[in-house]
Amino acid sequence: MVISARELNRATLSRQLLLGREPLTVPDGVRRVVALQAQHPASPYLALWNRLTGFAPAGLDAAFTGRSVVKATLMRITLHAVHTEDYPAFRAAMQPTLYASRLGFRFAAAGLTPADADELVPELLAFARRQRTSADMQAWVEKRLGAEKKEGAWWGLKAYAPLHHAPTDAPWSFGLRPSFVAAGTAAFTGRAVDPQALRTLILRYLAGFGPASVADVAQFAMVQRAAIREALRALDGAVEQLQGPNGGTLFDLPGASRPPAETPAPPRLMAMWDSVLLAYADRSRVIPPDYRPWVIRRNGDVLPTLLVDGHVAGVWRPVDGGIEATAFRPLSPAAWEGLAAEAQSLKTLLGERETTVYSRYGHWWSKLPEAEARLL
Repeated sequence: MVISARELNRATLSRQLLLGREPLTVPDGVRRVVALQAQHPASPYLALWNRLTGFAPAGLDAAFTGRSVVKATLMRITLHAVHTEDYPAFRAAMQPTLYASRLGFRFAAAGLTPADADELVPELLAFARRQRTSADMQAWVEKRLGAEKKEGAWWGLKAYAPLHHAPTDAPWSFGLRPSFVAAGTAAFTGRAVDPQALRTLILRYLAGFGPASVADVAQFAMVQRAAIREALRALDGAVEQLQGPNGGTLFDLPGASRPPAETPAPPRLMAMWDSVLLAYADRSRVIPPDYRPWVIRRNGDVLPTLLVDGHVAGVWRPVDGGIEATAFRPLSPAAWEGLAAEAQSLKTLLGERETTVYSRYGHWWSKLPEAEARLL
């Protein structure tokens, strides 16, 4: 079966609840979309506002507090919010990546080895059975290893150890000074791939983001392509193969939603670092290639975007009086009307929490090309 580029886009939007908001609970919504990028505390809230009918931020507050949704370093070695039942498999699948990335460089420069990490992690988790501030954790590391090793040791351990970020501050549950709590799972050690965990991660990824290539899956998780290929071979029968628009092989779950190309896609105001923008090696299914440098900056910042007809069409930011939308191409009156309706809903949400969300990233707007900007 051959799938076109537009059909691929609609499949992504369908899996990510972006063809229409759905009446799901917060934990069920998070599980449906697999993982929410959470580098910025507000982004999971805005991501769910885009996807769930009648989303109330207090619902996500409660999910974080009750730990039905947890925030932790996972895919691509960055912060994600995931359903608590998904966390153990996702974390186990990430073990080789975290081992390679966090037990070298600064950790090794502090004179520590992977064997030291495997000895330290169970002790650190015991200390973090109750919520600990970052200062508490660093003090524990300093007491255990000495001041000269503290910085490098904590840099490695805070991502390598199975720790959840614990809710701390309003307006978005997490503040600038993180706190941590043990994940409650067994300590992960060594560099071996957990085959079952990786297969679980791949199946969950395909459910939320498929169809996708080996390169797409590897990009999402930051797991080596060879391991992805081997896991997909082991899943023979549980996945099916499609031919993508460029002739490459894509994988998907049998019977998964793949709407027709002509399916309407409503406008959306997407959060910074929204997962739909970052979950693929080939991001052209959502981001036109010419716009990618304006949206994904060289330092890794991913601006809040306008989604029109299922594709990025510009960026947005809060300003005095409303939401400023900057379109990279001419938009129809109907598109502007749809964006204005979304902006009114977003203003209500932000008015209850933080009207100037993402304001620290405003410097990027001076680097955008000339384009039409409207106050919505």
